Amino acid sequence: MPKKSKGIVMYLAMFGLLIALLFAMMSLDKPVSTLKYYQVLDYFKQGEVAEYQIDYNSRTLTLRLEGKDQLVDYQLASIPQFNEDIKPYIEQYEQTNDTTFKRNYLPAKEPSLLATLLPTLLLLGGMALLTIVPRQVLGGPKFTAPSDQLTKGIIGVGGIGKSSYHFTSNKDCRLVAVCDVDRKHLESAVALGQKKFGETLEDYSDFRRLITDPNIDIVHIATPPHWHGIMAVEAAKAGKDIWCEKPMTRTIGEGKRVKEAVERNGNIFRLNTWFRFTDTFYGMNTTVDKIKKLVDSGMLGWPLKVTISKHTGFDWKFFWVGQPQLEEMKVPAELDYDMWLGPAPYKPYNPHRVHGTFRGYWDYDAGGLGDMGQHYIDPVQYLLGKDDTSPVSVEIDAPQQHPDAVGTWRKIEYTYDDGCKIVLWGEDNGDPNDAYIEGPNGKLYRNFRCDIPDWEAKLAEYPDPMPQQTDFLDCVRTRRKFALNEQNGFRSATIVNMGAVALRLGRSLRFDPEKLQFIDDDAANRLIDQPMRAPWTI
Repeated sequence: MPKKSKGIVMYLAMFGLLIALLFAMMSLDKPVSTLKYYQVLDYFKQGEVAEYQIDYNSRTLTLRLEGKDQLVDYQLASIPQFNEDIKPYIEQYEQTNDTTFKRNYLPAKEPSLLATLLPTLLLLGGMALLTIVPRQVLGGPKFTAPSDQLTKGIIGVGGIGKSSYHFTSNKDCRLVAVCDVDRKHLESAVALGQKKFGETLEDYSDFRRLITDPNIDIVHIATPPHWHGIMAVEAAKAGKDIWCEKPMTRTIGEGKRVKEAVERNGNIFRLNTWFRFTDTFYGMNTTVDKIKKLVDSGMLGWPLKVTISKHTGFDWKFFWVGQPQLEEMKVPAELDYDMWLGPAPYKPYNPHRVHGTFRGYWDYDAGGLGDMGQHYIDPVQYLLGKDDTSPVSVEIDAPQQHPDAVGTWRKIEYTYDDGCKIVLWGEDNGDPNDAYIEGPNGKLYRNFRCDIPDWEAKLAEYPDPMPQQTDFLDCVRTRRKFALNEQNGFRSATIVNMGAVALRLGRSLRFDPEKLQFIDDDAANRLIDQPMRAPWTI
């Protein structure tokens, strides 16, 4: 080896040793906290916190508990969210004790061993620091520095997970791992990663291994909906940020648990339906913000009726229905069918149950309503200002549904407590002359046409809607909530799942948006939290 090359290798080795020593000292000075976010909040809720302080640079929360001298550290995901979460407990304390809570009066900590030795270490390593070092030296071939790219792993790479929109790897977010229960899907994704990005992807057949991979920041869930709830909750508990395909969950109860888990652990959550904030909306040839501006102006009046049908630009995927009495067939060698089913009830294998046609079965989805419902309905929820509530009733007009296979429907109608309605027309039903939005003072039609005289000039006088956080990666970095998150996404998923329950039972239902329960209907309420096949729970 040339002398010059030997010198470079020596400097690289020296730098690697210094880095290893630094990280070792850091771990000695500050043990890794095993606390969960909900446990931190419980300390405040139970009145066990004597005082606390926040280091805004490192987002480190330090607690001194009542009757204990030892300080407790916890790294916050979002300081604003934390301050909002503890606000009621602080207010209660100050009302009860007639004094101001001690927030930043903890004694200064002794300088750490690392802080004491760091100048010396930097002096010793000065020459090494001038050397350009590959990232592999810092922690192995999959290591990514916090200041560098974000990383993601995709669960489910048979369909949408391997699409050109999602299967990406770039300077902003690097794809490092994929997971699938079908070996052919997995092999294809690994090969594609090598071909497209020159990336050697980690491949997992068990989603739990991907979720606990320390090299992954973001978990992208692109599986059938019956897995969304479990995977999202597990990812939240593992401290991962989450990009979840629609529908958010297959049941109302699973959606509630996802929302609670994300809120408890401080994750950034994105539901992948984007028509509330970007792209030309179905049938309207405009973005949703312009429709929102018209609704908020009050020019149409109140309450409003929104009609979603083929005639207003929404074509439901009615071919996504199930087939009753499927013939049992041999499971392909490449498919782990038991894992594909997961929490769903066991049913004999037939290819129509899995992969591209799974949406036609109640155990996994809800047909065209389940697939397209949140795409179509979520923007309406936003337009009507209903992100924090749900309809109080759902009425259906549909043939009797098969207990296993999803069928078609003619009409589903939702009503809110203020009289606003969302009407879904199936197949080719509905009136070709229907307005998309109808109010007592005017109507808005397909292609963004309104029957109010001089409406465009009048609308220009009103303010634009508040801007939304629509860059998911930026939200991950800044810890700001994404526009369509676990809270409003749960509410629009609930609308879809209310309709699915009514269809399965073949009757109209009343709903309590606060208790998240159907009124006086035990059978409907049993479908809110459906049994899961052992050993799966949420």
